Amino acid sequence: MDERIKEMMRLGRDAYKKKEYARAESYLSDVLEKHDDFADLHNMMGVIHHDRGQFVKAQTHFERALAINPGYTEAALNLAVTYNDLGRYSEAKKIYAQALSSSQSSDGDLDPFVQGKISNMYAAIGDVYQSTGLFQAAAVEYRKALSLAPGFVDIRLKLAQVLRDGDQREDALAELQRILDERPQYVAARVHLGITFYVLGRNDEAIAAWQEALKTDPDNRSCKMYLNLVSGQDD
Repeated sequence: MDERIKEMMRLGRDAYKKKEYARAESYLSDVLEKHDDFADLHNMMGVIHHDRGQFVKAQTHFERALAINPGYTEAALNLAVTYNDLGRYSEAKKIYAQALSSSQSSDGDLDPFVQGKISNMYAAIGDVYQSTGLFQAAAVEYRKALSLAPGFVDIRLKLAQVLRDGDQREDALAELQRILDERPQYVAARVHLGITFYVLGRNDEAIAAWQEALKTDPDNRSCKMYLNLVSGQDD
């Protein structure tokens, strides 16, 4: 392989890591025209096309990545998601099962990367339920996600939100407090802690939560808006 191709691969991978997909595609497609046997490049191209909603093109690249490397777990999971997006549910289920099987270690534990990937897939299902007002179903999926990746505080925040919106407000408080015990400077969790206190009628605690959030993010517009709302009610 000549030095020009190697440089294009390096530039393409760097652009992909930065999510500069248009630039990454220009390099990666040129490499693949001459060397079609790089599974990771096909996986990257698949992700780029999937991000644009070009699912058929994404499918082609993920399938090619797996043809080159049948044990490529990330490509298998990406293909399963793409099949699902195309309505090919039985094929998605089959690929998903194969990916789980191939990614298990000898003691039955999943590879950490796969755990994170599957966790995000559960969270995506939870997002769909949440958007349609099915808060209990959303909570079930978010809990599945957190069972695989308990450190994903963004998913735990989503769980707290659907618990609150589903009238399980004390449970929501517990999840928010857990986040803040781990990440005291996580402003979004502090904002939602205030909202949860507010809907419980605990206005003083709501104000304290929002004021604490402003210490970390003085320009947070949500906190300022909520504080104005509460102060206006007190007048």
